[in-house]
Amino acid sequence: MADHAKTHAPLDEHVAHHFTDAEQQRESSKLGMWVFLLTEVLFFGGLFCAYAIYRSWYPEMFHAAHKALDVKLGFINTLVLISSSVTMALAIRSMQLGNKRQTMYHLFATLIFAATFLVIKYFEYSHKFHLGQLPGKYYTYTGIEGSNPHVFFSIYFVMTGLHGLHVIGGMIAIIIMLVKTSRDRFNALYYNPIEVTGLYWHLVDLIWIFLFPLLYLVS
Repeated sequence: MADHAKTHAPLDEHVAHHFTDAEQQRESSKLGMWVFLLTEVLFFGGLFCAYAIYRSWYPEMFHAAHKALDVKLGFINTLVLISSSVTMALAIRSMQLGNKRQTMYHLFATLIFAATFLVIKYFEYSHKFHLGQLPGKYYTYTGIEGSNPHVFFSIYFVMTGLHGLHVIGGMIAIIIMLVKTSRDRFNALYYNPIEVTGLYWHLVDLIWIFLFPLLYLVS
């Protein structure tokens, strides 16, 4: 029995008391993350429905208003997030192979990509604030044809703003994974927290892949 416990110590020391073994803990945590991601899909699904309804009501205005968005910056941000998904997947793979250094490198790269996305979004938002292209009653811009252009920018700020908050949440999780990796909390047998963080990050990227064409490529 002692030999058996010693053999499984590197993995079993991470198993919480309410799980029978490491595999059950791993599958349970992944299932929990998938359930959480489902609630996120439902949440953004409601916003997508609101977008579809208002776009059907004001098709000409949506077409005119979307031209105020910078397609190049939106496309760059799309490439940035796609790249971050690749580095996140590589971080998981590196830890599966027990390569701590490569794991930390890819996690840090993912963090840099996320920060780049937010910086670009900051410049986009700043430009909108400067012009008065704001949601609701705060809209003061007069250069867009069509009725109620503030509706488009209300949807734009709500959807991209909430997505931005999810990016920040993902960055916090990645920083935690980076710190724990540096402290040797993970190994080739135990890397589940990095894996579930990757699942969350992939959803964040996927949501933006839908937001980009809906908001920036209306025509």
